[in-house]
Amino acid sequence: MLVGVPKEIKNNEYRVGLTPAGVRELVHAGHQVMFQAEGGNSIGFEDDDYRAAGATIVDSADGIFEKAEMIVKVKEPQPEECRMLSAGQILYTYLHLAPDPAQTSLLLESGVTAVAYETVTDCRGGLPLLAPMSEVAGRMSIQAGAFFLEKENGGLGMLLGGVPGVEAGRVLILGGGVVGENAARMAVGLGAKVSVMDRSHERLKYLDASFGGRLQTIYSTAEAIEKYALESDLVIGAVLIPGAEAPRLISRDLVSRMKKGAVMVDVAIDQGGCFETSVPTTHQEPVYAVDGVIHYCVANMPGGVARTSTMALTHATLSYAVDLADKGLQALVDNPHLRAGLNVHAGMVTCEPVAGALGYDYVEPLEALAKAWNR
Repeated sequence: MLVGVPKEIKNNEYRVGLTPAGVRELVHAGHQVMFQAEGGNSIGFEDDDYRAAGATIVDSADGIFEKAEMIVKVKEPQPEECRMLSAGQILYTYLHLAPDPAQTSLLLESGVTAVAYETVTDCRGGLPLLAPMSEVAGRMSIQAGAFFLEKENGGLGMLLGGVPGVEAGRVLILGGGVVGENAARMAVGLGAKVSVMDRSHERLKYLDASFGGRLQTIYSTAEAIEKYALESDLVIGAVLIPGAEAPRLISRDLVSRMKKGAVMVDVAIDQGGCFETSVPTTHQEPVYAVDGVIHYCVANMPGGVARTSTMALTHATLSYAVDLADKGLQALVDNPHLRAGLNVHAGMVTCEPVAGALGYDYVEPLEALAKAWNR
């Protein structure tokens, strides 16, 4: 199969779909790889590294989208990229379609087969291609929160870990999954007072045992969220419903009653955000204030540590990429976990949460694949 890796064009997005090592694996498996010139230069992966791995370097994205049978990316295709996709191509990347009707419409019009990293599953019910970026984002959320708590950056003027004789900052983490756990590790490590909320008793038990009593685990209710949000200096939004829009857990009214200079970091912004006041931001302009509360809602947080993120992402996605290149659509038939990543195929929505969120008819993935083959 001819695999294409274009340069990412989202604001301040320096990650790239494959490392040179990932390209080498695909070439070793008998496939061809086209890589856009200078796609990895900014994070230390030079064109010569990709040539040495067996890739053909092309000057522009146009040639990649025109010729490649599978496009491997990091972030969702921007409108101009969607318009270059065509029926029969496989798109393999993060999509986050539920809060993005425009992208969904363009992908349906293109006829492409779109496999979303964020809904691929594993045998334990996890999300193995989302997990590495969730780990990165969770850890970065505390770094970002601590930075914007500094007075010159708009915050309360608080050192998150405090000092002897001065109370440490209070951190509320909404969601005890991969993002929440990694945020907690960073916050606990800094010496903050940390509370994690979730609706899974099993997850709360796990976190309690894992952290050995160094944080509070709270069952999530509207009352508990209100109580702890009003006391907190930093709130991390880390909720996830796979493939669906994030629930809005903090209302505008509650934001208006929080501490002035408190910071809210919405890691769920890719799925629409879990604060009513959340609006996507960029690394270039990461924050804004609502009623004196600082909001950090960068939609591609791991792009801020693009080299680390690219390596972690390739490690997670590569085996599935090789499978898709080896077998094409048959890989989706053979592997139910990879098939769970199929969000759009041949003009049909094949992810139930996306269909429900955007009002499309849902077509079961195997049914959609069969329909397309029988046309």
